[in-house]
Amino acid sequence: MAAQLQITVRDIPHSEALESRVRRQMAALERVNPRIVSFHITLEAPDHHKRRGNPFSVKLDIRIPGGEVVVSREHAEDAYVALHDAFQAARRQLIEHTERVQGAGKARRLRGRPAATAEGVLDE
Repeated sequence: MAAQLQITVRDIPHSEALESRVRRQMAALERVNPRIVSFHITLEAPDHHKRRGNPFSVKLDIRIPGGEVVVSREHAEDAYVALHDAFQAARRQLIEHTERVQGAGKARRLRGRPAATAEGVLDE
């Protein structure tokens, strides 16, 4: 892992299994965008609420060149579900960011070229 990883756990007993899951999920995100610079995850179980039970909260803060992806998710019963949902949302955002950056670069490269059609390049 080239990215700097920081895991903060609040009001949840430390679990090697949970940390291992975080590291595997982070490795998967690095395959989506290998330019991740830093990765901070906060796992917590906020105060006990009478009606909602004890929701688990996951916050991801991922820094990449030219941007930042921040995701927060909660799940009432399972920290692993909240973790999964947060990583899926981060993955989607990283893909969108990569497409935006590559699309902007592609648009700059294509400027000045003739427009293309189904039959080929239009005559100027």
